Amino acid sequence: MLKLSVIGTGYLGATHAAAMSSLGFEVIGVDTDETKIAQLNLGKVPFFEPNLEELLTQELASGRLKFTTEVSDAADCDVHFICVGTPQLKDSLAADLSYVNASLHAVAKIAKAGSVIVGKSTVPVGTAERLSKELQAINNQVELAWNPEFLREGFAVEDTLRPNRLVVGVTSDHAENVLRQAYKPLLENNVPWIRADLPTAELVKVAANSFLATKISFINAMAEICEAAGGDVTVLAQAIGYDPRIGSRFLQAGIGFGGGCLPKDIRAFMARSEELGAKQSVEFLREIDSINLRARQRMIDLVRADIGNDLKGKKIAVLGAAFKPDSDDVRDSPALDIAAQIHASGALVMVHDPKAIIPARARHPELTYSESIEDVVNAADVILHLTEWKIYRELDPQLLKGLVKHPVIIDGRNALNRELWLKAGWKFRALGRSSAS
Repeated sequence: MLKLSVIGTGYLGATHAAAMSSLGFEVIGVDTDETKIAQLNLGKVPFFEPNLEELLTQELASGRLKFTTEVSDAADCDVHFICVGTPQLKDSLAADLSYVNASLHAVAKIAKAGSVIVGKSTVPVGTAERLSKELQAINNQVELAWNPEFLREGFAVEDTLRPNRLVVGVTSDHAENVLRQAYKPLLENNVPWIRADLPTAELVKVAANSFLATKISFINAMAEICEAAGGDVTVLAQAIGYDPRIGSRFLQAGIGFGGGCLPKDIRAFMARSEELGAKQSVEFLREIDSINLRARQRMIDLVRADIGNDLKGKKIAVLGAAFKPDSDDVRDSPALDIAAQIHASGALVMVHDPKAIIPARARHPELTYSESIEDVVNAADVILHLTEWKIYRELDPQLLKGLVKHPVIIDGRNALNRELWLKAGWKFRALGRSSAS
């Protein structure tokens, strides 16, 4: 059976390593961060992802999985998956490829003849072709392939073990056959297999993310129109979602998308398209990005409309800091950005989140945090629902009414039961819907 290495043990790498081990392969995870490696070897995941820590503990106990800081420990592996980050460059829309470049060069020096290095990181189109040439200059007995990841935070384990497709960019039958062996347990469950060239494989991920971003921003643009016209975006979304050509998923108007992938990926796509001389082809993504950021400001406008332009001394209760539920990721989180902007206006902002308080505090220490929802909403002038955790949808509005200063809630995700809150005597506001009280 193949022996696998996973280079980079962040969100993608740690999940991929544990999942591939669970398929029966011997896997070694490699990272330069000694603290992270020590945690992983103890069965501790340095971030929150449902079911991952249990899977990690199980696979460490099996003996198939281990982690190291020495890339040389992976020299006898047959497949090396590069799973490092490609963050947005400072003062630029482009992606920072320094981690990918360094990983490729490090593995190339130790990889055995016939092995395959497989990029899973999201990179600008053309990166794989460049890296392939660099690889051949270092070690011409190793091939490069590209196998984009499509993980959803909160569902990463499921998406790895039960993907809806596997896309592989290869330049030879040998590379494809090796990857077919690596994914054999998944292919036996009839997962669609798509062989592509390197550029197409790179483009699949950014094209998918661009489409999702477009759909999210489209419904948020419709929310703006609904507010101006007196319509209800939730009914509009339901109606157009029945059209099979459109579908209902990602048609939930709110404060927009965030996280470590979607925003930076579409920006890097714009930057790379301009380099290729195809700037006009994705010019629409600039407006998509603008609509997404504008949704955050519109949420703040609703706050001012309810409690006045002067926010100094007002207490704002914020429910949610992570960019989405079932995650502690606060990178480019709309919820945390809104909280920080309101705080900058002089308000006292108290934030609750079931999992993301520690990373949120590290990013925005000026905000006040509590693990108690009751503490957060106590004497609040308004409650903002900004991350659609299940715990918030199950809140008792009648109970909370006795704690707040003013029973006003603004649903930034259009996920709460409006009728339930209205029945309890609350003023209920949401993006794309008329105010109700």
